[in-house]
Amino acid sequence: MDILGWIIVIALFVVGMAGAIYPILPGVVAIYLALFVYGWFFTFEHYSTMFWIIQTLILIVLFIADYAVNAWGVKKLGGSKASIWGSTIGLIVGPFVIPAFGLIIGPFIGAFIGEILAGSNPGKSVKVGLGSVLGLFSSIVVKIVLQLAMIIIFFIWIF
Repeated sequence: MDILGWIIVIALFVVGMAGAIYPILPGVVAIYLALFVYGWFFTFEHYSTMFWIIQTLILIVLFIADYAVNAWGVKKLGGSKASIWGSTIGLIVGPFVIPAFGLIIGPFIGAFIGEILAGSNPGKSVKVGLGSVLGLFSSIVVKIVLQLAMIIIFFIWIF
């Protein structure tokens, strides 16, 4: 059972880290779930109240940052709410429509179309589309760093 427990914990960590890049995967939720799986298979004794406070704060920050950093990229270059919505839709749909490059092209096209629908000229719409890609890359970096911190804190706490 110990081996199965570690396989599930590690698999959830891997899914969580992949979720930092691919938005359809549960990301931080998988990492948070791995903490419980470890407790169920082994013990919750290693975890203190401070451990749960730190991990939960990181989880909350990641949920907020995931949306806020992407929206920041669009807003930074003058985007409207329509372009933020378009970027978000493009981020979700893009990888399915264009498997190899949809993660980058989807948010760009979504923000571009959203900005055109909001009445902006094509030049500004391209600029906002680039802002959505900047926001996406910034969001990925933030997620990778904070999710790695969750995993490192987990290992420090249990050993």
